[in-house]
Amino acid sequence: MTTTTAVDSGGRVREATFDDFVAARSRALLRTAYLLTHDHALAEDLLQTALTKAWFAWRRIDGDPEPYVRRILVNTYASWWRRKWNGERPTEELPERATAEPGSEPTDLWRAMERLPRRQRAVVVLRYVEDLTEAQTADVLGCSVGTVKSQCSKALAKLRIDPALTEAEGDLR
Repeated sequence: MTTTTAVDSGGRVREATFDDFVAARSRALLRTAYLLTHDHALAEDLLQTALTKAWFAWRRIDGDPEPYVRRILVNTYASWWRRKWNGERPTEELPERATAEPGSEPTDLWRAMERLPRRQRAVVVLRYVEDLTEAQTADVLGCSVGTVKSQCSKALAKLRIDPALTEAEGDLR
């Protein structure tokens, strides 16, 4: 078990083991991973990969490890979609379609978010779902605050005109 110092909510510094961190923060990190991937299995894989990378670097982490692990999470997500081959192979026969569970239909917002470029989706998730500041979001994504602002502005502009979110004629939502 590797330890690092961590600052708790009361501002007290204590030794935190990797196991304690995973037990305390994996649920919130899994939520972030799901919001990035929109797939439960991929989100679990992404979180597992990020935590594995964090475990190897645990001794080098000073202070609160969560921003470091979030950065690993976002960087790993970005590297996954940069790969040229995504594991799909064409076949002559189409696979059976899965039946959707009742209540699991994606909302209009989910459909609109899926149409955003991945970097813009990451900015929106970190800023408005995870409630990070612009500076914290920039730190997690490894970019400037100006880039976060511009990507957020572009994402919100796309969401404003997205057909799934616009008002239908005579239909006020």
